[in-house]
Order: sequence, then C-alpha cells, then structure tokens
Amino acid sequence: MNSNSTTTDSDGKYSFDNFFNISADLICIAGYDGYFKRINPSVSKLLGYSEEELYAKPISAFVYSPDLKLTLETREQVYKNKPLLNFENRYLTKSGEIVWLSWTSMPVDANQLIYAIAKNITHKKKVEGERNLLLSNLTQINKELRILSHKTSHDLKSPINNMLSVFSLIDVSKIDDEETLELINILKLTSENLKDTLNDSIDTLIENANINTQVEEINFNECLIEVLVSINSLIVDSKASITFDFSEVENVVFNKAYIKSIFLNLLTNSIKYSKPSSVPTVKIRSTVVNGINQLIFSDEGLGFDLDKVKDKIFGLYEKFHTNDDTNSTGIGLYLVYNHITSLGGRIAVESKINEGATFTISFKY
Repeated sequence: MNSNSTTTDSDGKYSFDNFFNISADLICIAGYDGYFKRINPSVSKLLGYSEEELYAKPISAFVYSPDLKLTLETREQVYKNKPLLNFENRYLTKSGEIVWLSWTSMPVDANQLIYAIAKNITHKKKVEGERNLLLSNLTQINKELRILSHKTSHDLKSPINNMLSVFSLIDVSKIDDEETLELINILKLTSENLKDTLNDSIDTLIENANINTQVEEINFNECLIEVLVSINSLIVDSKASITFDFSEVENVVFNKAYIKSIFLNLLTNSIKYSKPSSVPTVKIRSTVVNGINQLIFSDEGLGFDLDKVKDKIFGLYEKFHTNDDTNSTGIGLYLVYNHITSLGGRIAVESKINEGATFTISFKY
C-alpha cells in the first residue's frame, strides 16, 4: 500500500485521526456541561495550556472576560439545537496574550455534545484594527481641513473685496507712468482672479459637503492658463520657464477645481524649491500609456531623497527642505494626492537630490 494512502480501521471505515491531529484549525468536542471532551493538538498549542489543564477547567475559564457574557448567551442558543456559524470571541492564553477565534459549532442533542471548529483570526483582527484607526485618523484630518478651508475662505472674502474696491477708486487717467499703469493692471487682474478662485473653492466646498465630487470633461490647456494668470507675478519675479504640451491628450474627465489645484500646487512648489543658482524650469505634458491618460509634471529643482521621504512625501504637514519657512504649510502635496486618489487616479514620483522631480499622474477615465 502506498504510504500516502488513507488508512482504514478494522471495520474498513476511513480513519480521520490523522486529519484531526494535524489540522491547523482548532477542533473540539465539548459537552453540554461546558467542558472539553476532546481537543486536537492545535488547541493546546495556541492557548499554551496542557491538555490536562484544558480538560480540568470549564471552557468559560479560558474565555477573555469581556467576551464571557456574550459567549455564554450564544452557547445557550447552541444547546437549543441551533448551529453556530462564524461566531467571534477572544480567548486568553496561559501567557496572557489575547487571541481572536472564529467558531463554527454543530450540536448533537442526542449525545449532549457540541462539535466545533475554530480559526485563529488574530492577525486579521489586528489588520482591521490598524485600518480602522487609520480611517478614523484620516476622517478627523479631513474634517479639520474642511473646517479650516471654510474658515479661510470666509475670512478672505472681505479683504479681497476691499482690495477690489480700492482699485475702483483709483483714477488711472491721472497716472502717466506706463510702468505704474501696468503694475496696477496686473494687481487688479490678480485680485479678480483671486476672488474667482476663492468663489470656486467655496462652491467646491459646498459640493463636497454632499460628497459627490462632480466630474466633467475638462481641457488641460484652459485650466493651466487660468492658473498661470493667477500666479503671473510669481512667475515674472522668479523668471520661471514653463513649457507645456497637451497635444497627445487634450481633455480628461476629472474635477475642474481639483485639476487647477494640482497645477497650482505643483507649479508653486517647483518655483519655490528651485535650485538657488538656476531659474525654475518646469515641463508639463500629457500622454497615454497602456490606454491610461497621464499627466507628466517635471522640474529641475532641489528634488527629494526618496529613500528618506518616500513614505511621507504626500503626508499632511510634511516638509522636506531646509529652506522651508513660515509660508510653507506642508499641505500642497497632500492635497494633490487626495485630489487624484479620491477620483480613482494614481500618482507616482521619481526624484533625486538636486536633479529635480517628476510626478506622473494617471487618471481613472
């Protein structure tokens, strides 16, 4: 007979002792009196008690005390000939460790016995706990950001309106200097764009309160031009070189306010963190890779040490450069990441110190 063949007992029936003994799951036969009648080695191995200790005490003695009441109530249902499926509770090992078990139990009323199998789901519960904690923290952070956004938007409305009122009071007919007139015009245009951006942000906040972010077909070129106009003074002062090519993909289905925020944050970061000896150089292009629309945004600035910051680069309030000052909030890349991922997209970054950074945005649609 092959050594791997199933053995039979004297009556020719299959013997399942080997299956019982080698199973990684906990297999138990318990009596209606609340004591183990037979257990496989996995029970002793997991709980850390000898078989003698496990047989000597009622099963309830090994249950983690906060779960005891529910466990006893559930057991009473089994005694009423009701099978138990996927019941989860905690046991306390001999060393004091808490383990989670998921039970499936079948009663045999005629014999006053319960046949049960349990799976160790401690690792699963730990992962679930970590995930729930992360979701809770993210929910709280997003709540705080929404409150901050509403407050900031509200507080900025009055000074911006006052600024525009001042421009309306200026009699440009009395100004002869062309450079001064141009400067006033730039300031007025910037203020108007700021007001429009603020109003768009308020509208987006209201829409997001219902949290169905609206998507539509948007034009990359139009959105970028709006952003470039709004930061024209910053571009002029920094002498930044910004080139873009959207010929491969002109439009994408996305949220317009989000894409403008992405352009704004990546552009201002590239200008702020350019190398001191060089003018900021930014290149933006669209492409299609394996049928997926992408936006490639690259600069030649200070870059990142990805070995050190890879897991933090899109984190909230994270700062990575020694020249970060009080004007840096550490929110920009966090917003970029959340704008993209909230609509099913992905963002990847490649970078080296003093060799710039390249952000690759992949859109869902």
